[in-house]
Amino acid sequence: MSDAIRNAFRTQAAGCRAMHSPLTADVLDTLAIILDHNSRTGARIVDWPGDPMADALKLRIAGGLHALARSGQDAELTALYITGASDFDAVLKRVLVEWDDWLYPWLDSPPQTNEVGRSAALMAGLMVAAKRLAMPIELLELGSSAGLNLNLDRFYYNLGGLKAGPSDAAVRIMPDWKGDAPDGKWPQINARNGVDQNPLDVRDEAIAARLLAYCWPDQHERLARLEAAIATARAHPPAVEAGDAADWIERKLAEPQSEGIVRIVMHSVFWQYMPAHAQVRTEAAILKAAEAATEDRPLGWLSFEPDPPAISPMQLQLRLWPSGDELHLAACHPHGASISWFGRTG
Repeated sequence: MSDAIRNAFRTQAAGCRAMHSPLTADVLDTLAIILDHNSRTGARIVDWPGDPMADALKLRIAGGLHALARSGQDAELTALYITGASDFDAVLKRVLVEWDDWLYPWLDSPPQTNEVGRSAALMAGLMVAAKRLAMPIELLELGSSAGLNLNLDRFYYNLGGLKAGPSDAAVRIMPDWKGDAPDGKWPQINARNGVDQNPLDVRDEAIAARLLAYCWPDQHERLARLEAAIATARAHPPAVEAGDAADWIERKLAEPQSEGIVRIVMHSVFWQYMPAHAQVRTEAAILKAAEAATEDRPLGWLSFEPDPPAISPMQLQLRLWPSGDELHLAACHPHGASISWFGRTG
């Protein structure tokens, strides 16, 4: 295995350990040592032609192994994932060979996740917009994946002591919070639509199982929350179109906007994965719509994204037009587990 690939596995393991997933870290550290040409899966990883970091190579195989463990087809691997206590080298070496054909397709595409914990930050941002503009929201989400976060007003939150949302909601999100509670009010979302190159329909059991496999196995609260969000999406299927984000947002923002409705473009940990030309087009479309925004037909842009070159924390930012307000609302854990609230302009 090349040093670049070995180091990619170890770097990802360190990141998992820092984000409180020691089991995933142990799996990846073990793979960095044992991967070889004794299986097609191992050989494909060892000889990977692309950038193992940019291609999320480590998380592709991690998702496959977690899926196999969740399926219960290999009792020893399932036990390892449940207890975190076993001979990782021996178990993983055997599994890579015995389940080679099963694991190999997991390397075909990068992980596609839908982190529901980010809804706490996104909802806090929408609450700020709702209080400032005092009108219903038309929500447009870029990079929606399964569209789980389009249902964010169907979740319950505790945001720094501010309790909001349906009290009987299956999805309950209570991040560690620093700073004041948001100065906002519960939004009325009149319409919600999203776009993704490969939307995931969680009504399909196989797709739901795949989504769960990309959630780190020892983060039980995240898994339970994801399962509840999948159940919510099955009851309230989100409208997510398959398509290019730049094409879609140009078209959506060109559509007539109803008077008394604020249109808000939203995305979370998506911008960095867009090609540069698509970023330029998307920003241009938003700024063009911003020029046409009025007090009766305002526009917002809510983003939960890293501030390059840093990977973490994520920055929650809200821009509003025609006021031109630019709000740096919070710095957040990538999964939304902790939020440092600023709520400030600029």
